[in-house]
Amino acid sequence: MFRPEQMSKVSVTGSKGVMDDVIETVHDINLVHLSDYDGSWEGFDNGNPVGDADEASEKLVTVRSIQSILDVSDDHAGPSRIVTDEALDEELESVRTEANGLDDRRTELENELREVEERIGSMAPYAGLGVPLHLLSGYDSLRVAVGQGDAETVRAELADAKAIRAFDVEAGEGDLLAVFAYPEENARESVLDDILVRANFTRQEIPDAEGDPVEYIEELKHEKQQLESKLATVEDEIDDLRLDAAGFLLAAEERLTIDVQKSEAPLQFATTENAFIAEGWIPTESVDGLTRAIDSAVGDHAAVEELERAEYRDGHATSTEPVADDSQHASGKEAATDGGVVTMNDSPPTMQENAEPAEPFELLTKMVGLPSYDEIDPTFFIMLTFPVFFGFMIGDLGYGILYTLAGFAMATKFDSDAIKSLGGIAMWAGGFTMLFGLLYGEIFGLHILGEVVWLDIVGLKKVPMHKGLQPHYSQYGQTWLFLSILAGLAHMTLGYFFGVINDISHGIKDVLFHDLSWLVMMLGLWLAILSKAGRDIKPDFLFTTLGGENAAYDLGYTGLPESFLVIGLGMFAAGLVVMTIGEFQHMGGPGLIVGPLESISVLVNVLSYLRLAAVLLAKAGMAFVVNLLFFGVYVTGEPGDESWHFATGHMPEQGSMYHGHEVTEIMFGGLLHGGIGMALVGVLILVVGHIAVLLLGVTSAGLQGIRLEYVEFFDKFYDGDGRAFEPFGYERDFTTED
Repeated sequence: MFRPEQMSKVSVTGSKGVMDDVIETVHDINLVHLSDYDGSWEGFDNGNPVGDADEASEKLVTVRSIQSILDVSDDHAGPSRIVTDEALDEELESVRTEANGLDDRRTELENELREVEERIGSMAPYAGLGVPLHLLSGYDSLRVAVGQGDAETVRAELADAKAIRAFDVEAGEGDLLAVFAYPEENARESVLDDILVRANFTRQEIPDAEGDPVEYIEELKHEKQQLESKLATVEDEIDDLRLDAAGFLLAAEERLTIDVQKSEAPLQFATTENAFIAEGWIPTESVDGLTRAIDSAVGDHAAVEELERAEYRDGHATSTEPVADDSQHASGKEAATDGGVVTMNDSPPTMQENAEPAEPFELLTKMVGLPSYDEIDPTFFIMLTFPVFFGFMIGDLGYGILYTLAGFAMATKFDSDAIKSLGGIAMWAGGFTMLFGLLYGEIFGLHILGEVVWLDIVGLKKVPMHKGLQPHYSQYGQTWLFLSILAGLAHMTLGYFFGVINDISHGIKDVLFHDLSWLVMMLGLWLAILSKAGRDIKPDFLFTTLGGENAAYDLGYTGLPESFLVIGLGMFAAGLVVMTIGEFQHMGGPGLIVGPLESISVLVNVLSYLRLAAVLLAKAGMAFVVNLLFFGVYVTGEPGDESWHFATGHMPEQGSMYHGHEVTEIMFGGLLHGGIGMALVGVLILVVGHIAVLLLGVTSAGLQGIRLEYVEFFDKFYDGDGRAFEPFGYERDFTTED
């Protein structure tokens, strides 16, 4: 759970004659992550593809092209089937010919339809001119221009032009004009263009057509309808072909993908004329299964040997099985003629192994990077902390139900693995939001839930938790500030501890100069801060929220003994010295400056967790404002200790007694109590407002929670530079071998 699946490096050595059978067996097991041979061993070369790999690749490209033409998806698949070589030759060619023919016809019709639509669009302005199209061109002495411009300006310019004997301007739709001008005999050929330029007239091409524009447009529309009908027919034929061929195409793609995988596998092997060596990583618990499968397939013609069993240290194997004593490479390395020697030196891949409830949170881990083999996988701890952070900050039964429902829909209605994972995360976050909502006694910001559940049903005298927004419950807000700091200390301590575990194999110096020194500095500084020494200059909530007369929860804590100031400062100083020495060894002289400057982060990083309480109060305030506008709020209690109450029934008068309390103020009368019209407006505000709070909860509580995980927690121990475990094999969905 906290570590990836343990991996073993294995080699399969055998005769070239059984290589195909070995490939088939390893592929069927689908548990070996093959290593790439780098060609560095004398007498061994990378193998060549087996079978007709090029032909299989070409057919695979063809199948995927046809799938694109027919818009085939996994939803179109039928029952699994056997795809024979004969089907790949004959049926595939038949489907290809028909699909390409239909696609060509569709493309041709779409192009013709596009041209007709463009002609209709360009012809539409001419319908309002009232001039037959053939009268707009074909003259010897008459000049004609069509385009956009202002009719009065054009007429004025033509009237002032001495080179024009007569003219006429016809206006169409919009600013389209048809200009007819009869110039003087000695006028320039471009005389009309010169005049129209001064009139800001934009000329356009005259359509090559005859007759009435309106009738011509009708003809074009009729032609468009014919083309659309033909195109619909082709689309129907494509749909029919998709229904007929989708199952075959999906199965053929799967079969060809498997064939290409198998045929190209020898490229990763080390081979001679008569032998081959394949190496790869396999879960340690599956080594015996691989051995039995190879022995069953080829007997003594191939041998499986476990070369290394990788421990969770340093990203490399730390125990190695006995190897064969063989000839020496020219460079002094042993040749791998009988196997038993690692020829492909690569680190183990990562195969995450998390409990099913934690699997959705692997998405959040992978957004930073896949854990390397020797790193602790933080997925399980994200599952434990992120939903709690989120639920604590939102803390509302109504919002929690909606988050959970949205997550369930994402997890069940979508095919994308990422969206399914987000749905799982949303359900976890929604569950804790509901839990904290019950503890706060809130549903959509209303406190009626707490009164019904905790006071009436359970029989408690007060609700277990309050968000601390109201003056009467302000001590709760201060409590959440203090608990946010404690949560930060616990979260970061866990991160530093994981850093110690990850780095222990590098030697005690790395652990001492980095993880432990930072942990000691952080704990020392906060022991000093939380000590009673110098209490007058420290915030009161550090000492009064968990002990004392006005504490929200009187646990008897009023601060650490004053002696912890000396202990804490001593720890901080010791950690700072050790960390600075480490920085000096790493950076040289600049480390003496950088170390002390960076030490302030042990204060700042913990204070960063105050965002938990800050977002809690902000979201509570937003929900309060939405409900305030709709229900209205009346106030009871003395100044500085007021209680706010939503007027869900009716709004009492100021000075009256209501539920045993004097109403001291009407904060806002509420749209609900302002008549039918105001109530309808209030309903709109209520719905839109709570939707806004719901969505902003994701962007605020969600992002802030993720930030604490990535920046404050991951930064202490996690690099995320692992490589994924990609076994040689294929999970069949559309084909069967039986």
